[in-house]
Amino acid sequence: MIQLLIDNPLLLLFLIAALAYPLGRIKIKGVSLGVSAVLFVGLAVGALDPELKLPEIIYTLGLVLFVYTIGLSSGPGFFASFRRKGLRDNLLVLVMLVLAAALAALAVIFVHPSPAVAAGLFTGSLTNTPALAGVLELIKGYAPPEAVDQLLAEPVLGYSVAYPIGVIGVIVVIAATSRAWRVDYAREAESLRELGQAQQLRNRTLLVTQPGAARATIQELVQENKWDVVFGRVRHDGQVSLATGQTQLGVGDLVSLVGTEQELERATMQIGEPSDEQLELDRRDLDYRRVFVSNPKIAGMRLRDLNLPQQYGAIVTRVRRGDIEWLAHEDTVLEPGDRVRIVTRRENMDAVGKFFGDSYRAVSEIDILSFSLGLGLGLLVGLIPIPLSGGITFKLGIAGGPLIVALILGTRQRTGPFVWTLPYSANLTLRQFGLILFLAGIGTRAGYAFVSTLSQSGGPALLVAGALITLLTAFATLFIGYRLLKIPMGLLVGILAGLQTNPAVLGFATEQTENDLPNLGYTTVYPVATIAKILLAQLILIIFNQHL
Repeated sequence: MIQLLIDNPLLLLFLIAALAYPLGRIKIKGVSLGVSAVLFVGLAVGALDPELKLPEIIYTLGLVLFVYTIGLSSGPGFFASFRRKGLRDNLLVLVMLVLAAALAALAVIFVHPSPAVAAGLFTGSLTNTPALAGVLELIKGYAPPEAVDQLLAEPVLGYSVAYPIGVIGVIVVIAATSRAWRVDYAREAESLRELGQAQQLRNRTLLVTQPGAARATIQELVQENKWDVVFGRVRHDGQVSLATGQTQLGVGDLVSLVGTEQELERATMQIGEPSDEQLELDRRDLDYRRVFVSNPKIAGMRLRDLNLPQQYGAIVTRVRRGDIEWLAHEDTVLEPGDRVRIVTRRENMDAVGKFFGDSYRAVSEIDILSFSLGLGLGLLVGLIPIPLSGGITFKLGIAGGPLIVALILGTRQRTGPFVWTLPYSANLTLRQFGLILFLAGIGTRAGYAFVSTLSQSGGPALLVAGALITLLTAFATLFIGYRLLKIPMGLLVGILAGLQTNPAVLGFATEQTENDLPNLGYTTVYPVATIAKILLAQLILIIFNQHL
């Protein structure tokens, strides 16, 4: 059986993935390994025989796919996070990551693991696979050929020992501090609506009774009152028409709005009173439909640039990307795979749908040309040597180069005919597939050496060192953020999950708060945390290893 798997690496790959899937879904106190179970199954399988390992190209390809797709999806949120207090949040994360790196350095001094094991402890304690990949790539660049497998096993050892406590320890710290500080997440979220708490969108039809609502256009009213709503239809003298920015309301008109409950209440106070009629249900003249954005010519464009009211007598009221839905504004940028809700006359509906594309098959496909160009550019950036003090050079490598390029391209979204972003579903599929390839590859290649290294390196001491890095970093983040910087705890636990770059921690935080504030904190710091950990993990290895 072992020889069969050695001779058939693809069979080995899919066997590992199949075994890891049920293992990753096992929950203990609400915590599961998820896709990271692939690493542990790979280690177990690789430990059976030194030849039982996947080709290097498997995990290299997996890593490139993983970090590049993360960068594409995180780019807009990454640069937007520096508005308001995003800079404060990212600086907090950077300081805490430096603290974690310092603790890993202290482990080298007092526990005496090798620098490679210490770098692995750092990545495992903070549950960051791309950072581990950066360390492995750096080792391959300097290690003698006869010692590559043994040296590559060392950071994997540190990562594997520290990873479980990296997840469980953070969850314990969140639960303990929330109870000790008596955090009221519900009250906190209610007072922080302006921070972007996601809520369900609703329709409401209003009867215009306030004379002040008839003195200006809808666009002027929205700008003056700073309403976060979208106007859909207006009925004036029995005629129903689209509500555009130039529409002027009159007393006695009916107008339909879309927004959160709180924003609708604000608009109601200035416009009139709720009506028993629901204009959105009257589909005789104006109809609505959800369509897919699959036309590459409009992907990456703002809604205002599409001139929908002028071309088709249509407006977009909502955009849905994945499981998240939000109001469509003039500066909303569309991505392939988005579903938009359009309102227009029934005779125009087919033409508008054709304009957007509305092809489910098309949004499942990938533009191979732009995807390959972006990846190639990222790999080239990763090869650029960056000089450091002492004559040392540093490279972003296949982990950092594609990530940084993807952040930039994901923010730009398109350049002329090239659409850089991927459809949401395609991005998630490629990301998970890439992660599986990477984890299975490094697990099998390090498995055999992992067992012998663990027995020689003092596993319990490494476990304690990894736990201290996780627990001290997590507690310091919450204490400084909540007690000193006065960051709302609901937002802060999301920032901590982003510092860990761990979806399991984010899921726990969201369950605790019962709102979406943790998601806001997570996306604000995730890209910075990922890049910083890639750099810091390699610096630990560079500083303490005299052979570099």
